Amino acid sequence: MHIPQPVMIDLSQKHYTGIALRYGANFTQVLHPKQWEQYANFSTYALDVIGNLYLIPTPYISIHPSTFTLQKKLFRLDTTTGRVGIFMTFDDVRPRPDNPYGLSAVAYDCSDHTLWVASIDESSYQHSRGVIYHVDPATKRILQRVEGFDALTLRVIHAHKGTFLLAGSARDNGLYAFDISAEKGLASTPHKILELPDPNGRIRKINLQAKNQLELQAIPFSYSLVAQAAKEDRIHYLATWSPQKKVWMIEKKSR
Repeated sequence: MHIPQPVMIDLSQKHYTGIALRYGANFTQVLHPKQWEQYANFSTYALDVIGNLYLIPTPYISIHPSTFTLQKKLFRLDTTTGRVGIFMTFDDVRPRPDNPYGLSAVAYDCSDHTLWVASIDESSYQHSRGVIYHVDPATKRILQRVEGFDALTLRVIHAHKGTFLLAGSARDNGLYAFDISAEKGLASTPHKILELPDPNGRIRKINLQAKNQLELQAIPFSYSLVAQAAKEDRIHYLATWSPQKKVWMIEKKSR
């Protein structure tokens, strides 16, 4: 699209419906074709190695007639055409009025060029029935389906001990790690690696800052439509692993 780097991907929905790309000095210039608005709101994304942008839909502020249908679809902004379209439909995802959320997270694994996608449609405040899917984007085939964990965010990391899928829980303030192996795929049970200082926070974004360091963005979440995207509700933490103490040191970041 001939816009200069760096580019900021804006999914805030505050000024533009859907997705906008900000660039230029202080990111004041905006690219936002009208076509990007037709599927309403997105909450998070993953980029593949050639620049395709995979997008997760989200119900926002209120429920519309198309809300439940859209929540079961994974979208893609095509790097070649620049158009947003439906990439894949998960037919077993069934959002409903008491839980309007369907797909909740997506991550891309650069090592094998596959996607990890999470859904929380069957879950409630009392019951965890989330699903994590392993997807081959080349064939749109589901390679694995692991049930029983509500993931609000996903991130693949490659560490000296192996490959892991990090997952921020929608149910508590924990960050969990699933082992990924070439033979067995995703482990069925994760282990908790840290907890946020705020018991009401839920990890919505995971960024790799440096070796042994994660930036975590937390929001309140209760499976309802309380303005989950409001910026003032977001809290940022820096989590640093201490090899000497064998613990995660977590500090709140000022914004």
